[in-house]
Amino acid sequence: MAIVSAEKFVAAARENGYAIGGFNTNNLEWTQAILRAAQAKQAPVLIQTSMGAGKYMGGYKTAKYIIENLVESMNITVPVAIHLDHGHYEDAKEVIEVGYTSLMFDGSHLPIAENLEKTKEIVELAHAKGISVEAEVGTIGGEEDGIIGSGELAPIEDAVEMVKTGIDFLAAGIGNIHGPYPANWTGLDLDHLKKLTEAVPGFPIVLHGGSGIPDDQIREAIKMGVAKVNVNTESQQAFAAATRQFARDYDANEADYEAKKLFDPRKFLKPGIDAVQAAVEERIDVFGSANKA
Repeated sequence: MAIVSAEKFVAAARENGYAIGGFNTNNLEWTQAILRAAQAKQAPVLIQTSMGAGKYMGGYKTAKYIIENLVESMNITVPVAIHLDHGHYEDAKEVIEVGYTSLMFDGSHLPIAENLEKTKEIVELAHAKGISVEAEVGTIGGEEDGIIGSGELAPIEDAVEMVKTGIDFLAAGIGNIHGPYPANWTGLDLDHLKKLTEAVPGFPIVLHGGSGIPDDQIREAIKMGVAKVNVNTESQQAFAAATRQFARDYDANEADYEAKKLFDPRKFLKPGIDAVQAAVEERIDVFGSANKA
């Protein structure tokens, strides 16, 4: 099946009580780790680039080619969507032209009327090319690629109007934040999620800031209607921890490591990338999407 739009497998997740992982990538090796994890777990997956990561990887076209070519060269058979995470209006239009198969237009910083209007425009452009669309109401807290959200509960009436624009899945604030969760975080507002899912019955909800939320809360949110969970910080933390440990070991055994040519980036990046794969596999298990390809 390989590269596809995301609406069908996200809708299937909503209908059958599990969630698909939306995993952010940062480079070629990171993409390899996500793909290996998805293939090993036989799980559908969205590989996501933020606006910043897309630019870091040489632009959206380059990022798309990296993902496409790795899917082919690695003989990946599970469904993979190439997704823009938190895209502004112009970025959303750009990835439509480039050939991403899924996108998020984030107009949550705009007045709701303008957010709805621009979302409708993006939906029309994207759906004409078979591209799935995610949109957001109620800003997600924390920081994502320089975009800072104060965090709020998504107004139910705004969520209802947003679904009417024709989007395929909806991101909504329910007490979740981007980045590490502070010690005083009180958890997801599952009561608000219940009201939200009752207002848009059967519609797939997206949980952003999936890193650091207790597994029991994630599982409960999935039971209530969350069908896509975004993960980025957790993968970054796993990569950083493994890479730091490798550097410490290198310093302690420099002569041996030099003799083994572990200064080769293909070797010194491996522990971190292996850690990303392990983190992604573990999240897939929690989301219940293993063996759903």
